[in-house]
Amino acid sequence: QLKENRPDLIYCSITGFGQTGPDSHRPGYDFMIQGMGGFMSVTGTPGGEPLRAGVPICDLMTGMWTTVSVLAAIRHRDVTGKGQYIDMGLLDCQVATMSNQAMNYLISDDVPGLSGNTHPNIVPYQVFATSDGNVILAVGNDVQFKRFCEFAEVPELAEDERFCTNDVRVANREAITEILNGVFIKKPSKFWLEGLEAISISCGPINRMDQVFSDAQILHRGMKVEMPHPLTGDDPVPLVGSPINLSETPVSYRRPPPLLGGNTAEVLEELLEMDAKDCESLKERGVI
Repeated sequence: QLKENRPDLIYCSITGFGQTGPDSHRPGYDFMIQGMGGFMSVTGTPGGEPLRAGVPICDLMTGMWTTVSVLAAIRHRDVTGKGQYIDMGLLDCQVATMSNQAMNYLISDDVPGLSGNTHPNIVPYQVFATSDGNVILAVGNDVQFKRFCEFAEVPELAEDERFCTNDVRVANREAITEILNGVFIKKPSKFWLEGLEAISISCGPINRMDQVFSDAQILHRGMKVEMPHPLTGDDPVPLVGSPINLSETPVSYRRPPPLLGGNTAEVLEELLEMDAKDCESLKERGVI
């Protein structure tokens, strides 16, 4: 009936398995969907147990895919005047998020396993222990590998037929990793982080959350914001900022996270054109 009255209506539902198929009746939550969608089968240390992500990655990516879908539907409505129904399933989104791991399997029929911090298609691309901590090294191509080897004082590795190209490094992953473990452990993290940055080799620390929100780049990009909130009086509430940077319509922080039902009256009055009396009637009947 809504569609008959508003043919331009865009309606979206998000469920664990979508509205069709043999599992459409089942409930679904992020943790179980990470397992069912293949994510946990490649996440964890080889020989250990499968692990979920430290954040609800399936929920988050479903939100992202849903946003894209809604925007596409809005654009379609702009052109045709017609709305549509959007059926989103967490499992679908998790499978789509498997990216190169999914394509590696579909093309080769080789089932990937737990890979720890390594990359299935690039070597070296992982965590290495230093003399005082850990760093992440990400060498994206053979030119970078040669430059890295020169800095690390192992230039012979770039000429070794086992390691000279990424394809052979992937094939000889264990051998190159063992050698580089011995190289990295000799110097502190600062040496590697500063030295590799200077020659444009991707290398970074593994930050705790307190280090994340004290990082100069994070602060410069506005990823930590503070806003007043009715529950804290004069003390502002720290919040995670938006990563969206638009030149013409930049993000603005006008309102703090609302309390439960905090915008109900506003939505009813502005979007459904109900007056204060109507809203009060809904309250008295326990509707809102």
